[in-house]
Amino acid sequence: MQKILITILVLFIITPTLSQNTVSVTGQLNDAITQETLAFANVTVQNTTDNSMVTGAITDENGRFEIIGLSTGKYTLVFSFIGYETISKPLIAGGLNSIFDLGQILLQPSAEQLTEVQVVGQEATTNSDLNKKSFNLDNNIAQAGGSVLDAMKTMPGVTFDQDGKVVLRGSDKVVVLIDGKQSSLTGFGNQKGLSNIPASNIEKIEIINNPSAKYDANGFAGIVNIIYKKETQKGLNGDVGLSFGLGALGKRRPDTPTDLGSYSVNPKVIPSINLNYRKGKLNYFLQSEFIVQEALPNNEFTTRIYDDGRTIISQVPENRKQFRSIINGGIDYNLDDNNSFTFSGLYDRERHIDTSQVAFIDLNNNTRNRFYNWQEEEVTRYINAAVNYKHSFEQSGHSLSANAQYTQGLEDETYSLNDSSAVRVGRDKTNIRAIENTTSISTDYVKPLSNGRLELGAKLRIRRLPVDYTITPGNESIIYPGLGSFSDWGENLYAGYANYLLEKEFYDVEAGLRAEQTNVFYDLDPANTYYPNNDKYDYFELFPSARFTYKLNENNKLSAFYNRRIDRPGEPELRVFPKYDDPELLKVGNPYLRPQFTDAFEIAHKYSWSNGSLFSSVYHRIIQDQYMRVYSIDDSNPNYDIVNRIYQNTGRATNTGLELLLSQDITQNWSLSNTVNWYSNIIDHYEGTVLFPFVRPFVIEESTANAWNAKLSSEVNLPSDYTFQLTGVYYSDKNIPQGKELSRYSVDLGFKKSLWNKKAELTFSATDIFNRFGIRQEVTNEGFTATYQNYFETQLFRLGLKYKI
Repeated sequence: MQKILITILVLFIITPTLSQNTVSVTGQLNDAITQETLAFANVTVQNTTDNSMVTGAITDENGRFEIIGLSTGKYTLVFSFIGYETISKPLIAGGLNSIFDLGQILLQPSAEQLTEVQVVGQEATTNSDLNKKSFNLDNNIAQAGGSVLDAMKTMPGVTFDQDGKVVLRGSDKVVVLIDGKQSSLTGFGNQKGLSNIPASNIEKIEIINNPSAKYDANGFAGIVNIIYKKETQKGLNGDVGLSFGLGALGKRRPDTPTDLGSYSVNPKVIPSINLNYRKGKLNYFLQSEFIVQEALPNNEFTTRIYDDGRTIISQVPENRKQFRSIINGGIDYNLDDNNSFTFSGLYDRERHIDTSQVAFIDLNNNTRNRFYNWQEEEVTRYINAAVNYKHSFEQSGHSLSANAQYTQGLEDETYSLNDSSAVRVGRDKTNIRAIENTTSISTDYVKPLSNGRLELGAKLRIRRLPVDYTITPGNESIIYPGLGSFSDWGENLYAGYANYLLEKEFYDVEAGLRAEQTNVFYDLDPANTYYPNNDKYDYFELFPSARFTYKLNENNKLSAFYNRRIDRPGEPELRVFPKYDDPELLKVGNPYLRPQFTDAFEIAHKYSWSNGSLFSSVYHRIIQDQYMRVYSIDDSNPNYDIVNRIYQNTGRATNTGLELLLSQDITQNWSLSNTVNWYSNIIDHYEGTVLFPFVRPFVIEESTANAWNAKLSSEVNLPSDYTFQLTGVYYSDKNIPQGKELSRYSVDLGFKKSLWNKKAELTFSATDIFNRFGIRQEVTNEGFTATYQNYFETQLFRLGLKYKI
């Protein structure tokens, strides 16, 4: 293991391409005495350090000027006009405020004549701000041809839990946005769908650890914003692609003795297209991908050691045959210079068939207690329709926008269950049909100021998720009786925010307040015997956010952050109907869950130089009423024990960490990068009560654990248009409720070759070459201990070709 770690440490992580910020400056020149506008006056931008001219502009007939695309930095703006005294104003553009409105600028009449003004352009090196990291996926070679989930694997502070949820800095409470908006595809708090969004159609991914009040208050760990590609060139342009892949080439652990086992050497074919056509006032855009594959999304080995001496092992392989189609498109319509509309839609449909044979083996005598076969047929569909309107006032950056969005997520899941053993012979069948409907209306107002901006907004969101549950029980059915046949969950959210940014020469201040009123209900079938009361509650909360940045010098910034956020359990966490892929380890929700609240603090520093940068931060979070899955034994069945994995509120926890991100260009063709995230999770002692399927206590023992992850990469541009990238990822042991998750690592590589005068790209990527990225956990609870190993498909080899139109 030491040799492997040393090898990984020689590498350096994927170079995060931090976006280069530019700003716009606007204003109006007037006569100080008559107040008349001054047309065709000169505005020049000078570098503060040496007074050299950078760029400039000339006022229009109304005395207005606008300078666009000015790189961030310190400048002096000089205003001059024949017959008037020249004046100057400082401009501090740190990248946090993109629009500076200097308002009315008054020039005093003078008898002096001005000499000719020469305007020259010079682009300065810029730095990114501290509260957002942006990653261009064109530079992500080692995961080329994969999904957004694959691409995020190498981003700083990002990990994944056993359910495939994104974990930022040790927490899975992450909000995932697409082009700045939530949708049914990525979910409202559960990040579903990321593994099926093609990275080839994504321009960049933004990670915002400390979002301002303008963002929804949920997701205390931060926000991941996925931005689709959209060409700005006129005419038809874009690209088409085709990739082939093989997954799970090797098996980390031998299968338990069944006829089917687990899928391996899984084939994949993925064609994709990205088109854009711009003409006149209209711009049409379309991205699409089709996935035909065999896969192994889960391969769960669980060894349970009971206090009475029994040792039972089971393996649940989720052998999948899948077809998925994703289409995302729309129209941009520029009505005039001040008004524009965007009409967009997304359609995603997937059908898969999962098949598994599960043997339960007593390791003490090497006998098979039961043999369990199941097949799941599932159709999921996500629809997203949105219309955006934006009005731009005469002042640059002064805008009013409105958005109306409807999303629908369909899940139609049928399990056919077959027990064939000495324990039981019987067949069962379950069907769950859930349709999530979400309607949201929001408006945002932005007013640039001379040294900052003011942001105001409001939002209404209505969500409904009815679930129909149909069962066909067989002989000695394993399905819990008395669950009822339906549930209905709903949430209404009303929000408003105000956010203010002030940018000065030596410091920046941003402060905001978001107010949210939330009404929630959860109605169960009266036939449900486990939860006697339907749940309904509402609450009003204020969510402040604040940031102070001190500019030590041109290359050093120091920021302090605070925000308060909330995480609301969604319907999947509340759902009362168990999942029967393993009848002795049942996953189930809890309709009585309550939200968790977090207060987050962070101090961050950014040091930049000509060919690199170092980002460092220290953060601390205090979580109240956190919720997560706990293990609890159900011994009500005389033939075998059942372990429930059920969501519960588990009290107070804290999360403290340190994050470092180093990026360096060694030469023009060789770049290195390294990120390390260390954090300490403290879970307080907690005693609670499980209600399903009978009332019993559970205990969370106090635990403290230090964990860390490192991501390291090296990228080299070789002759003949070859690019090579090698990345290494390592996650250390970390504590989880009732146990710990063991370390894991992955080594990935990728090649990229430009072809046909750079009109095409050929890529090859190999992820988790050594097949060591599976999840392993050790759990201890009253009555048993368990070792959980999920050796799902992490090893993938892909070959892809993309051609630019």
